[in-house]
Amino acid sequence: QVQFVESGGGLVQPGGSLRLSCATSGFTFSNYRMSWYRQAPGKERELVALISSAGSNTNYADSVKGRFTISRDNAKNTVYLQMNSLKHEDAAVYYCNAVQGTTIPTMTPFFGWGQGTQVTVSS
Repeated sequence: QVQFVESGGGLVQPGGSLRLSCATSGFTFSNYRMSWYRQAPGKERELVALISSAGSNTNYADSVKGRFTISRDNAKNTVYLQMNSLKHEDAAVYYCNAVQGTTIPTMTPFFGWGQGTQVTVSS
């Protein structure tokens, strides 16, 4: 059974930082590209960061480029998202998933979703 357990969210002031973690199980983590998605209230879920199976290549949505960094530890079956210079518009529930596709707009998730972790940006 595939599981994603996201953690690390919380309340942060604008300009602050958070590091999200996603522990995975039930599939061969090192074989899959991994991504972080987010969903704000009333909006569709969007992919914000993508990392190759070996961790050598990353890609980001324009809205987070230069502020967010995705990484992974294949020995721990875990993917991370370092978020810096947070803005109000980054507030959302963040999810991870394995993905398939060729470019960020065409990526689709392989599996069902975990519970996500809430990020709130407020002064």
